[in-house]
Amino acid sequence: MIDTPPLPQAPPRRPIAELPDELISQIAAGEVVERPASVVRELLDNAIDAGASQVTVRLLEGGIRAITVEDDGQGIPADELPLALRRHATSKIRNLAELEAVGSLGFRGEALAAIASVSDLSITSRTADAAHATRLDARSGELQPAARTRGTTVDVRELFFNTPARRKFLKTEATEQAHCLETLRRVALTRPDIGFALWADGKLAAQWRPSRLDQRLAEVLGEDFVAASRSLSWAAGPLRIEGRLGLPEAARSRADQQYLFVNGRFVRDRTLAHALRSAFDDVLHGQRQPSYALHIDIAPELVDVNVHPTKIEVRFRDSRGLHQQLRRLAEQTLAASRAELEASPPQAHLSAASPPPALTLAGENLPRWNPAPQQSTLPWTSRAALAEPRYDPNRDAWLLRASVSTPDAEAPTAPFGAAAAPEAQLEDWPLGRAIAQLHGVYVLAENRHGLVLVDMHAAHERVLYERFKAALAARMDAQPLLIPVVFAASAEEIATCESQQEALQQLGLDLSPLSAQQLALRSRPALLEGADLVSLARRVLADLAAVGGSHALERAQHDLLATLACHAAVRANRQLTLTEMNALLRDMERTERADQCNHGRPTWRQLTLRELDALFLRGR
Repeated sequence: MIDTPPLPQAPPRRPIAELPDELISQIAAGEVVERPASVVRELLDNAIDAGASQVTVRLLEGGIRAITVEDDGQGIPADELPLALRRHATSKIRNLAELEAVGSLGFRGEALAAIASVSDLSITSRTADAAHATRLDARSGELQPAARTRGTTVDVRELFFNTPARRKFLKTEATEQAHCLETLRRVALTRPDIGFALWADGKLAAQWRPSRLDQRLAEVLGEDFVAASRSLSWAAGPLRIEGRLGLPEAARSRADQQYLFVNGRFVRDRTLAHALRSAFDDVLHGQRQPSYALHIDIAPELVDVNVHPTKIEVRFRDSRGLHQQLRRLAEQTLAASRAELEASPPQAHLSAASPPPALTLAGENLPRWNPAPQQSTLPWTSRAALAEPRYDPNRDAWLLRASVSTPDAEAPTAPFGAAAAPEAQLEDWPLGRAIAQLHGVYVLAENRHGLVLVDMHAAHERVLYERFKAALAARMDAQPLLIPVVFAASAEEIATCESQQEALQQLGLDLSPLSAQQLALRSRPALLEGADLVSLARRVLADLAAVGGSHALERAQHDLLATLACHAAVRANRQLTLTEMNALLRDMERTERADQCNHGRPTWRQLTLRELDALFLRGR
């Protein structure tokens, strides 16, 4: 006989009772106050909402021992100081209508009460019409006169002194100080009109005086970021996007230089981050991460900021429209190569390439952003069918065949489609005039700045790839499947399939539920023959569920075109004539994203005369 273990005894029932206010505040503090940087963020928000023009933060032992935030804002009247420490007491909102259109950084009325419940806090404040300042001790509730000019000083000492378990989770003083500095950097980036200073253990750690946005970006993120980024500015209806987008060469191994601000508030939003990352798909090498600092101003009623107690997450009423808009804008900003920008400034390029911009948000009738379709630069018509290249042993190169409206038509066998410009004009071209070929791999050219080095295979690969993409955009066919592909699907995948039928049809996918646990795929994009259709369909559904749009199909098609372009591009050790080299340079100048190949590696580099002189110590 097998002995069965005894059943666990239910704990004795405890009666339901209200929690004491102090415990309620400490529970709420667990959501709002995670570390000293959380305290700094909340107090900075209050200072900015009070209209401060100068904010000073002082830390002792990384903020664990003490945090002091001083501002020159409007101040708090003496009779309102005790109320400021009450939970859900705020001057920012009064009703639901104001909450749904809140424009201030703070509005929940929880921060000061939460901080006071886990620290020794005091507030000293003075308004413009007060005879003197007043100091409030949060522990005793005592009010007493104090000396200071107009504004508010909040002293937070011995953070988590009464919750030792929370204090043990804090990192070293240096780490906590670094988090506080990063918090201040984020706030400084969104408010260049305010001066900020950070003192750590009596030493000045950072200081930024009031300035313009471009100057503040250079001061906070460094001159290198500004030099390796492009300005982005666009507005339509209730939406404005402004800031700087780092070029591929400014990409980093970690995502530590990605700043997104919505209505002056730093946020982490998966939809916006996905839009920006997808815009860099063709130009980033490996797992490198893009860098950017973008400010998004949107009508308050179109965004919900009351999603998380820390207010670092938001929810948009039309996240899909904003995702598509941001991605297109980022792609267009990155499209122009450095050579193209030699002839026209970035802002002129952006405005010239786009019609009157617009966006549809939450069903409102606003003009929509519709970039003009890219014109194909292929030497055959847009009805050409992409085909595998053929190898010509006499030329040691892969040549493209394409069927056009007339049978047996064939693409030109020259490796580059552009004709060489007359010699007299080459000096005016951004990439200059070809002068030699080095080891069958590099093209050397001279322009007005100095020497240009071009990786001919990588450059030609990008030229072909962009042409293929233009031809694909003009011709997107769906191929019915003789036998539908049936696969098991989760409840979320089936729900997404049912709600996103229009989007799936636009992508060339005839996908529909077959049962409560199965999906059937009846057509696929014609170009993706031999692809893993089940895996592809799952990725598309995951994209649609997460961000309301799919990049998976386009990515799969572009991967195929990238392989085709790689095989078709001119190979190493192929000897080119000067005419062919110059034709390649002209093609590069007319091609979008020509600074990087399909794998994100650079295609050309510039050595200026100053750099060449330095190599030979000229002028020293």
